[in-house]
Parts: sequence; structure tokens; C-alpha cells
Amino acid sequence: MKVTVRYYTKTGNTKRLAEAVAKAAGTEAFPISKPVDEKTDILFLGNSYYAFSIDPEVRDFIRSLDPKLVGRIVNFGSAAMLNSTWKKVKSEADKAGIQMDEREFHCKGEFKGIHKGKPDEDDLKAAAAFARSIME
Repeated sequence: MKVTVRYYTKTGNTKRLAEAVAKAAGTEAFPISKPVDEKTDILFLGNSYYAFSIDPEVRDFIRSLDPKLVGRIVNFGSAAMLNSTWKKVKSEADKAGIQMDEREFHCKGEFKGIHKGKPDEDDLKAAAAFARSIME
């Protein structure tokens, strides 16, 4: 099974989660600036809320994906105030013709002193366990 990890972050929180997911999946995490140009069964996509939506760069990345190369997207991320970006990512995945896994990983992320130290080591371990469960 081919697994790919891409992420978008402004604070570094999602990058830390992406690295934990990638390590558990036996691959590397890359920012969304690196295109997915090889067939992959699972694309773990890390992102967060910015101004009450996914960042336009995330939206454009999903729209750029080739449905012939990506089997399904698995969403993960963190946020200080809002919860899951799953619905926003699914909306874009649907437009791109790519299946979206119903499962996701989400945890609190530090932002301007809120949720100081998050994601923490327990969150990183939970993200890794989540990735392993997806690949079972």
C-alpha cells in the first residue's frame, strides 16, 4: 500500500502532526507545495482552519490532485478554536472526484497562547496510532 503525507501549516503545529503520521506510515511528510505525482492509495492531508475555512492554498492543492493518482484522502489537523476541517476538505475532494475517508484525526493546537504546548507528545502519539489504524 502506497501512503503519502502532505500538510499545510502556518504555526508548525500541523507539520509536527504530519511528521508523526508519516513516521507511523513509513514515509516522509511534505508541504502541499510538493505535488502528488505518483499513484498513492492513501493521502494523509494535514490542515487547519484559517479565518473560518481551509486556507485557499489547501483548496487549490485538493483541486490540483489527479483522481487517477489518489485513492482516498484522510484528513488530519489541529486548531485552537474550531474543530474539524473534514467537511470543507470533503467538499473540495468531491469536486476533484476523490474519495474522502470518513475517519479523521483532530486535536487542539496552540495559537497566540491558547492551548499552550499543543499538540503535545500525547497528541503526536495519538496521531501516529490513528495513521496505523487507517493502514490496517
